[in-house]
Amino acid sequence: MEQQQRGHYAIGKFTALKHWVVILAITFIGCSSKEDSIKPRKKYDWYGHQVIASAYNSVFWQTDSINPSVAAWGDTLKPGMKTIAVSRDLIKKGLTHNTMVKIDTFPDTFYVKDKMHWRWRNRIDIYMGKDVKKAREWGRKKLIICYAVPIDSINTTNEKN
Repeated sequence: MEQQQRGHYAIGKFTALKHWVVILAITFIGCSSKEDSIKPRKKYDWYGHQVIASAYNSVFWQTDSINPSVAAWGDTLKPGMKTIAVSRDLIKKGLTHNTMVKIDTFPDTFYVKDKMHWRWRNRIDIYMGKDVKKAREWGRKKLIICYAVPIDSINTTNEKN
């Protein structure tokens, strides 16, 4: 009789252990967060646009300001920065301050840090530090640029619900 009780105790212990294993499995597998199964949302929409591109430098005779290293939005430009200036009509299209821009002949991402004079339309100027010779050699070219416009997360979330 004592042996039968020991066997019953062992079976009960095994059943309890099996229940705990099932509960742990459900907890770890079945309760993963929804964020793990959802693809990350896009942060930007990318748009392409054809522009005329030229180059500019931080030299006093190419700028309107007292300090040629200070851009129109107040950023201080330093040689080596991947920066562009945009014509005012492109600002209205979404190329605002700090917009990411990819230029088809460059592998790097540039940032909008400067504005061009009102007279220019559909143009960008690529910043080339103080190297005037390099800017002149670049000249003027017709290029395709791609620029990032942040997606409005509030409207995007509401549209899906």
